[in-house]
Amino acid sequence: MGINDEKILEAFDAIPRHYFLDLVFDAQAYTNMAFQIGSGQTISHPYTVAFQTQLLELEKGMKVLEIGTGSGFQTCVLCKLGAKVFSIERHKELHKKAKGMIDFFKFSARLFFGDGYKGNKTYAPYDRILVTCGAPKLPIELLSQLKNGGVLVIPVGAGKEQKMIKLTKDFEGNVSEKDYGIFKFVPMLERKVN
Repeated sequence: MGINDEKILEAFDAIPRHYFLDLVFDAQAYTNMAFQIGSGQTISHPYTVAFQTQLLELEKGMKVLEIGTGSGFQTCVLCKLGAKVFSIERHKELHKKAKGMIDFFKFSARLFFGDGYKGNKTYAPYDRILVTCGAPKLPIELLSQLKNGGVLVIPVGAGKEQKMIKLTKDFEGNVSEKDYGIFKFVPMLERKVN
């Protein structure tokens, strides 16, 4: 399906997707489908996870801010690729579950319960920022936490469909934007949910 980065394909082979789903979905875990994971959220299609990851153009050791930890599947893929991951989830229950999965796979991602719109200034700037939910508009706070030379991948749109946007900040701080087509994500919302 156009995913040609061997490291990403190897990461997918190493992280069993069915571990992140309810047992009822085990038989379908490796189909290109999204599944409910609780709190009104979903685990994205495998293709979508791989596509966003490929757009990041990750190199080992890069510092990545992920907005929307969800099940922790994408987080684990990023860790397997050698990224230093900082991930924010607004739903307390999902945050706890994802932490358990990260610990199970013995990755050292830093997980935060908080508002993804605010990012995480403490560890900024980031080499890469990945948003795994549909933002009605680009959160300027996230762009300000992206280092010069960095990449931000985000689905943007107020409806049920969003444009996958890749923003690249050059070494002078100028931002360019490229559209990679239409995708469907759950909406990016503000504030934490206990």
